[in-house]
Amino acid sequence: MKHCLIVISCLFAFLNLYAQQPILKKDKWHWGGTEKQDTSAGYTQALRAGNTVYISGTVALTINEDGIINVYKGLEKSLAAFGLTFKNVVKENLYTTDIEAMKTFNYVRKRFYKGDFPAATWVQITRLYMPEAKLEIELIAQFSSKEN
Repeated sequence: MKHCLIVISCLFAFLNLYAQQPILKKDKWHWGGTEKQDTSAGYTQALRAGNTVYISGTVALTINEDGIINVYKGLEKSLAAFGLTFKNVVKENLYTTDIEAMKTFNYVRKRFYKGDFPAATWVQITRLYMPEAKLEIELIAQFSSKEN
């Protein structure tokens, strides 16, 4: 009986501690509107949780110099909403319908990172959420201890 009371006491202590945990604070940003998220598609363009910013895929309709510049300018805008730059990017995921074309224009992408490249994954796929899109890039960025 004594052991049972100890177990029950421990369980209540654990549940009490768990119940007091704060809800994760999410700071959201969405393309210049007053809404912080798109409820019709069900996403936010950029979300900060702790010291990490997650940026949803930004798309290009063409894989050429102009299309890639526009994607990275959009990503730059998402980073800037949190006071960050490409120097804060730690991971990049790139999805394209034509990996060879993207490899040809990789020099455009490299300009935005200025030699400080993140971990990156490039994947060729058959189509994206927007059927007319040819390229989609998502980022993960970290605040430095100074920016916290």
